[in-house]
Amino acid sequence: MSAADFAVLVNLTDVPDGRQRYQDLGRVLEWEKSRMSHHIARMAGRGLVVREECPDDARGAFVVITDAGRAAVEAAAPRHVEAVRELFLDHVTPAELRMLADISERVVAKLDEDVA
Repeated sequence: MSAADFAVLVNLTDVPDGRQRYQDLGRVLEWEKSRMSHHIARMAGRGLVVREECPDDARGAFVVITDAGRAAVEAAAPRHVEAVRELFLDHVTPAELRMLADISERVVAKLDEDVA
């Protein structure tokens, strides 16, 4: 599974009903509209997601994870965790990891302040 497929599927598993508006998913992934459209069409062709029209907005649509998409991301997750461990976690000490967590929490808190 490509990193792009994994990113889409993980985001869809993190939202209620495995359903997200195209524009919201594109914003989270930081993808241009054209990339979103083409990539989601390819994933739909492989049965990982489906496109559903938005009943409240004729111009809007949802990307919805399928059972096959859920199975694919569940199968890929252990390999993803292993790669993160091998490429990153195995190379930092517990103290460095705590420091990174502290820094990340401060940055996220600042971002949350700026949004509010």
